[in-house]
Amino acid sequence: MHPTAQPMPNPAAAYRAGLDGWAVLVNLDTAGSLALNPTGVVVWQLVDGRRTVDQIIAGVRQHFKDAPSTVDDDVVELLEDLAEEGFIGFEVT
Repeated sequence: MHPTAQPMPNPAAAYRAGLDGWAVLVNLDTAGSLALNPTGVVVWQLVDGRRTVDQIIAGVRQHFKDAPSTVDDDVVELLEDLAEEGFIGFEVT
């Protein structure tokens, strides 16, 4: 995934926050679902079609001051999973 790519949420993705910091995404087109831990929730909240992958990573680092050194790879992996499951997409230019 290119660092300057700007992922955008699929409008068919339904987000349901839990009381424990976790959330569930449901793709209303495919009925697929995905549980998000608190880090995943922050990533999802930063996906807006304007922020780049690098900016999303920086936002996660800012939110979690004690983020492990693997956070960059972890965020990219989550974004790739979200794209594969149809929760996010990228504008084709």
